[in-house]
Amino acid sequence: MSLSEQEEEDMRRAIALSLSHGSSNQQKKHEVIVVDSDSSTTDDEAPCVAAATPPKLPDTETEAAFEKPTMGILGLDRKAMEQERLARKRKASISPPPARRKTPKLAETTLKEPTSSASTPLIDAPTKFIPSFHFSKLPHANGAVKKTWALGHPRDNDIKLEEILQKEDLTLAVLSSFQWDVEWLLRKIKTNATQMVFVMQADTEEMKAEYRNDTARMPNVRLCFPSMEGQVKCMHFKLMLLSYPTHLRVVVPTANIVPYDWGETGIMENTVFLIDLPRLAPKSTTSASPTMTNFGEDLIHFLEAMGLERSIIDSMHHFDFSATKDFAFVHTIGGANASDGPSWRRTGYCGLGRAISQLGLATEDALNIDYITSSVGSLNTEFLSTIYLAAQGDEGTAVYKWRHTPASQLSKLVDRNMRAAQQTAQKQVAAGFRIYFPSLETVRASTGGPHNGGTICFQSKWWNSATFPQNLLRDCKSRREGMLMHNK
Repeated sequence: MSLSEQEEEDMRRAIALSLSHGSSNQQKKHEVIVVDSDSSTTDDEAPCVAAATPPKLPDTETEAAFEKPTMGILGLDRKAMEQERLARKRKASISPPPARRKTPKLAETTLKEPTSSASTPLIDAPTKFIPSFHFSKLPHANGAVKKTWALGHPRDNDIKLEEILQKEDLTLAVLSSFQWDVEWLLRKIKTNATQMVFVMQADTEEMKAEYRNDTARMPNVRLCFPSMEGQVKCMHFKLMLLSYPTHLRVVVPTANIVPYDWGETGIMENTVFLIDLPRLAPKSTTSASPTMTNFGEDLIHFLEAMGLERSIIDSMHHFDFSATKDFAFVHTIGGANASDGPSWRRTGYCGLGRAISQLGLATEDALNIDYITSSVGSLNTEFLSTIYLAAQGDEGTAVYKWRHTPASQLSKLVDRNMRAAQQTAQKQVAAGFRIYFPSLETVRASTGGPHNGGTICFQSKWWNSATFPQNLLRDCKSRREGMLMHNK
């Protein structure tokens, strides 16, 4: 291995060790679900049905590094690493260094928290429009939902992380996750040719500074830290924006960026939605692209709330979103949303109801809802009614009236009608709402057993609550025998 290759490998490992260790510290805190509607449960809350933490693949070098006596707060002995690097450099200086491929470097300011003006556009910078390319050649031009690949199981409508990333052509990757194994991830990306933005949780300015310091020597990495102010306690969403010379791939997985969530241990199953959006000709890329859809507009709204740098957000208009016209991008943005503004209609269960209406699927008919989840919290019929009504197309107004209409404004007729509507919704929930979550017996019988079920969470105190709808729960079993499901 040449000196340049050795240095790159050292830096990849160093950054991975630091970020992985930082993430593990964060996981010890209680998590408030941001993407899911129920903020009472977590992926790492204890006690759980299976209380052990997720498995970690053996890594002798990683474990040895954590045992060094002079660690930084994220697990790196930077002084020793720098001394070793300089020693190698002195040793190699007796011969001319090999020619190395130049890697585009980012400005020093780009390692700071993203701003609207200091960033160089990323998605379009390394690519050129290819006029002869036809969208029908894209593998997921119409969108697809797939299972994650699983070691030891036959392949059937599944997909590997490598198949999603397609590293040979990948020019930019915006990746967000709650849990990270960065060293494992970087082995699946051409780090010298791909610009990367890691969207990570950082609760304090000290943690942000530490992450920036850890990635400062890797020029192709930028960091984005979504706001953790106010009521926001956790950044839990998973999203990938992958840019190629011919298209943008939007990926919404239920999997974290860790090997066991992507099937490499054969114990955990996840799902992935992905769609490929062709690049528009340069003359078609305007701030008001005629191909923009509700899906694209809500994606952009979410990216803005995330705090992603403006150049990436604006470049969404460089792609043809026409294929998403029959889809909706439903999200939850943490914190409070003012009732006198439009933002509350675009997120959470209100956003779900709005999406149902925009797709022309609103109905007053009774529904059958099957809800698969990997974490269950303090459920009650009132909360489930909000999800049920949203699935019918209600944007949150019915529940708001139930909760907030002052008694002085209620006539007997209005009060009677509201109570009747509330009772109808609760009856429909009881008859047509099913929640799928693995029983303790299913976890015990799984390939990994309880020790590997730490991200499947449910507390006994919720189950034993007088208001918990026990009759709605169903045992959740994967068709791939022995696997647990982290699906939502």
